[in-house]
Amino acid sequence: MSDSYRQGLVGRTPGNTAGTDSPSPVPLLQVQDLVKAFPRRAGLFDRRAVSPPRAVDGVSFDVARGETFGLVGESGCGKSTIARCVLYLMRPDSGQVRFDGTDIGQVSTKDLRRLRQRMQMVFQDPFTTLDSRMSAYDIVAEPLLIHGVRGKDERDDRVRQILSLVGLIEDQFNRRPHEFSGGQRQRIGLARALVLNPELVILDEPVSALDVSIQAQVLNLLRDLQQRLGLTYLFIVHDLTIAEYFCDRLAVLYLGAVMELADRETLFREPLHPYTDALLSAVPVPDRRRQRRRQRVIIKGEVVPLSGPQPGCRFRPRCPVGRDRETCANVEPPLREVSPGHWVACHFAGELRNTTVIA
Repeated sequence: MSDSYRQGLVGRTPGNTAGTDSPSPVPLLQVQDLVKAFPRRAGLFDRRAVSPPRAVDGVSFDVARGETFGLVGESGCGKSTIARCVLYLMRPDSGQVRFDGTDIGQVSTKDLRRLRQRMQMVFQDPFTTLDSRMSAYDIVAEPLLIHGVRGKDERDDRVRQILSLVGLIEDQFNRRPHEFSGGQRQRIGLARALVLNPELVILDEPVSALDVSIQAQVLNLLRDLQQRLGLTYLFIVHDLTIAEYFCDRLAVLYLGAVMELADRETLFREPLHPYTDALLSAVPVPDRRRQRRRQRVIIKGEVVPLSGPQPGCRFRPRCPVGRDRETCANVEPPLREVSPGHWVACHFAGELRNTTVIA
């Protein structure tokens, strides 16, 4: 991650794209130069270690209080790994995660457990993440027991309150997960995350396993809870339609690195990276005439994890702009600010929008 981006994060309120010299509040979450690699061996019988691919490679961003910050990208780009590193469910190899000014990597195990009361996660699959042997009430009460809320009356009041808040009725409290629909199971998972009164909630594709009509209900519930409880969301999503509706700012990831970062309106109105352009061109629009006139950007090939440090742009093999350019082959583009709050990692940012190039 470039030094200019790290310096740009200091003293600026995330989401404020106007730019200002006045002091800004400290973001609730700050991620700087996060790196996570997964070691592997050369083969089944060859135990020599090879250069491990980096699932997350120098990612930096910050999230303001009350904001919804989205991580967008194809499967395998490192979104869920970032989420687990933020919570220290998975320890990063290097980099820094600061929550409310506290460096999570420097705290003791006891203090980390205390911090986790303020940071919770809602997982993608609303069935496999719930214990099938436990009732909805017991699932939501379990975090209170783990974190030392032993008073039965206090625990009972809190569990019933939060289950009602997410839309379940009292007759359903003692049912087990298999007795609920997918949307209801996700509401139980959300209640489990909220029962400790967290400030930051990480949403790991919470609606991707649900029907479209149920997705809208859950998203509206999430937005309502954010306003009522003052929550901050880190939202992992691959559906750009949902990202446009739900997120305040977004970072577009590719092979573990940020390709573009901007507020929602800027990113969807004026994408500058060819990868962002390609993702947006794949999103259908309801206007049939407009859909027929749209210029589709098609990128060929699959996402292939890097086998180790390589020169040049990681998107170059699939890029319709820089595939045959020497600069893109030899120099990795830094993440630079091209306008207030709009960052892009591309040597030829915006060029695709001014051409009719199709891969």
